[in-house]
Amino acid sequence: MTFGRRLRLAMDTRGPLCVGIDPHPELLSAWGLPMDVSGLQRFCATVVEALGERVAVLKPQSAFFERFGSPGIAVLEWTLAAIRDAGGLSIIDAKRGDIGSTVAAYAAAYLDPASPLAADAITASPYLGFGSLQPLLDVATAHQRGVFVLALTSNPEGPQVQHARTPSGSTVAQEILDAVAARNATAGLGSTGVVVGATVGQTGHSFAGLNGPILAPGLGAQGATPEDLRRVFGSALPDVLPSTSRDVLGRGPAVQSLRDAVERLHDQLSSAAGTYSAI
Repeated sequence: MTFGRRLRLAMDTRGPLCVGIDPHPELLSAWGLPMDVSGLQRFCATVVEALGERVAVLKPQSAFFERFGSPGIAVLEWTLAAIRDAGGLSIIDAKRGDIGSTVAAYAAAYLDPASPLAADAITASPYLGFGSLQPLLDVATAHQRGVFVLALTSNPEGPQVQHARTPSGSTVAQEILDAVAARNATAGLGSTGVVVGATVGQTGHSFAGLNGPILAPGLGAQGATPEDLRRVFGSALPDVLPSTSRDVLGRGPAVQSLRDAVERLHDQLSSAAGTYSAI
């Protein structure tokens, strides 16, 4: 089953929500955990126990594991396996982007099931040219994995590049959206998605014909509400996977508190969006 089909099934049965696993120092401290790899392990184990069977996707942010060196990477490997064992989908938030053999090596590390770091999908940066991601896209297709390509990010520096006009008169972001749409010209939800911040507002970009998932970070602590999703994404809303982190993780470390936070978000998304399936 392709990643797109697995994601559609997960969103329809568990609700359309991605929760980031972002063990930054402030959260470890707030949870009363030590600022070391043992605290990292306990944090991830709690999140997966609480949410691994209750949300469509969990999204570990690679940088917060890398900062602990090889022991942190070992915890990332464990976390990805634990998500898989819980029946959930994982997106590794690494935003990789390079050329030639290097991007091929990233593909082998994060998308080949033979790798201990393999996830169901990865975030990727296209700003060395969309074509530079071809080895990553090829490995994703071969192993039925997904790639989420940065298109319209919510950071204030993003528009400097993403809203720039190309010789065709289109914006860089629109050309990325169109390139992803071309890859998803198949029946059902495609496996190549985009990242569009839930807080970007109405930028005039078109999601028509994208036929792929839209990972939309920014729900909750970053300011986006469920009502904003319809305004930003319009008719593409059924393919949107809203992502939140601090709004849920800040309720920890109690397992039930994390679950309650997710249930509230599921209810809000279902009520505000209408087209979303209720959990």
